Amino acid sequence: MTVPQALADLTAAGVSIWLDDLDRQRIQSGDLQRLLADDDVRGVTTNPTIFAKALSGASSAYHEQIRELASGGADVDEAVRALTTTDVRDACDVLAPLWRESDGVDGRVSIEVDPRLARETSQTILQARLLHGMVDRGNVLIKIPATREGLPAITEVLGSGISVNVTLIFSIERYGEVIDAWMSGLELAHRNGHDLSTLESVASFFVSRMDTAVDARLEKVGTDDALALRGQAGLASARLAWGVYEAAMASERWTRLAALGAHPQRPLWASTGVKDPALPANLYVMGLVVRGCVNTMPEATLRACAEMGGFRGDTVTGTQAASREVWVALEALGISETAVCDELEREGVDKFEASWRELLSTVQAALDAARND
Repeated sequence: MTVPQALADLTAAGVSIWLDDLDRQRIQSGDLQRLLADDDVRGVTTNPTIFAKALSGASSAYHEQIRELASGGADVDEAVRALTTTDVRDACDVLAPLWRESDGVDGRVSIEVDPRLARETSQTILQARLLHGMVDRGNVLIKIPATREGLPAITEVLGSGISVNVTLIFSIERYGEVIDAWMSGLELAHRNGHDLSTLESVASFFVSRMDTAVDARLEKVGTDDALALRGQAGLASARLAWGVYEAAMASERWTRLAALGAHPQRPLWASTGVKDPALPANLYVMGLVVRGCVNTMPEATLRACAEMGGFRGDTVTGTQAASREVWVALEALGISETAVCDELEREGVDKFEASWRELLSTVQAALDAARND
């Protein structure tokens, strides 16, 4: 089957398309393999919300393992780790040929540390190592949130020779700190004797949630000037983040690391499904095309891009000045980037914690039912 033209254009433009979804049925049915072949998907991300949805569904794909875990006396935390790492391990196996073919850059699958640990550095490090060992695949990425407490964890985990997906990035300032933590991690990994060419990292910058938060504030202002800025903050922030990335790639520090075999920490555009139905479904994909980025999207957005097209080539390079002007205009209306980003980080952690609690509740009920059979 021919890859849809818009998706083929994205790949040719240097955008790596990753699927923001994973469940056991998708793996076992061959659907994940089909997406790799037919839609140029080159990686998979997941998070507590996705796992909660997968495990609360009607699929019988998890029943056998849940019965085994119940009979073995597993508690709910052990069961959740076993269930999720099994899915990620199996997905890693599906993507392993792509991982090898791309010299370890693509073919990656992410799994997130327990979001309840987002403010606990040492516990995040311990669980990252635990998950890495349980999945036991070279193409896994351990997701660590870009909270202030997560920054030293990023450095330490990378320094242990473990590839990392830094998640929940909203502010330009915090993104700069993430880059510093990543480079420090590579430097530590080198001192610890690890081969830097085997380490991969992406930095997940959340896009649509920015527009949701900013647009709500613009609607409260209510003036024509304010309403004209709706749907612009997300793209502007992501494009400014790309400028931070370019500056880091031009630094002497990166030149030294690259000489040791390190790969760039690619910006990953996350939260790319539009929340506002008035916005085009492909907005955060076709509006963020630039060579060397990753765009992770739910299947609905993938399908929308394939059907709508809209590819216009590079839509990021040369946009720095215009993107800064968007935030100058927003600040003039009393909308503070710092306040918005702080709120989004708190909400992001809270939402993932709520999804994790839902996941624990679903699995506990399944364990109880299996023990009562």
